[in-house]
Amino acid sequence: MLDDARWAAARLLLRTAGRTSRGIRIGYRHGFDSGTMLDYVYENRSHGVLGAGRLIDRVYLNAVGWRAIRARAVLLKRTLREEAARRGHPLKILDVAAGPGRYLQEFLAEDTSRHAHRVLCRDLAPAGLRRGAATAAERRLLNIAYERGDAFAPEPPAFGPPDVIVVSGLYELLLDDEVIRASMASLRELLAPAGTLVFTTQTRHPQLDFIANVLPNRYGERWVMKCRPAGETEVWAKEAGFTDVASRVEDVGLFAVTTAR
Repeated sequence: MLDDARWAAARLLLRTAGRTSRGIRIGYRHGFDSGTMLDYVYENRSHGVLGAGRLIDRVYLNAVGWRAIRARAVLLKRTLREEAARRGHPLKILDVAAGPGRYLQEFLAEDTSRHAHRVLCRDLAPAGLRRGAATAAERRLLNIAYERGDAFAPEPPAFGPPDVIVVSGLYELLLDDEVIRASMASLRELLAPAGTLVFTTQTRHPQLDFIANVLPNRYGERWVMKCRPAGETEVWAKEAGFTDVASRVEDVGLFAVTTAR
């Protein structure tokens, strides 16, 4: 009963005073797990109604989970740069659940290798795709495209088999282990020969109870996440047919980024 009252009070606070924060408003409109929400977290600029709203927004954006999300993006970009250097030619990259794909746009904008990489961002949420396409146009990025697509029923990209497929922030939302294992197997079939699957795993999170009891997901339901050891998902990748599998943890220490070749 005490926990129920505590969570009810937290929900009331976020739905009232919390709505002065733009980030919290985005969470209630699109879901706190949505690509639109993550895009705002990546941008990391506080906005709100008057000074109080901006202050609440800054506290919100500084939550440990969001700091880890931004650190995860840094590690993902580093991983993609390493893949490009290892191969020595332009990459064809598919992100199967990209949302607006801000970290991929940053990867392209920051690339100094002069490789003409090609990136395809897929998602089922139209808002994230529209946001990503608009941002890419503003940045004059011509080598990134957006289209609707189901991560669990992947179609071959028009540009041919991808060198790299990225699954970032998706497996953490899935409670059924078998769905993840089936996804890894289907994505391996989609890759070019000697291609690389890059996926993320949430290994721990200190606020799982708060998130599950207070924050709604994109479907308006409780946002329940499942943490898994990176070693467990590495085993699943090997069962899917990958032989060279390795993981690194981002600087905050909540997520692992795994490469599987």
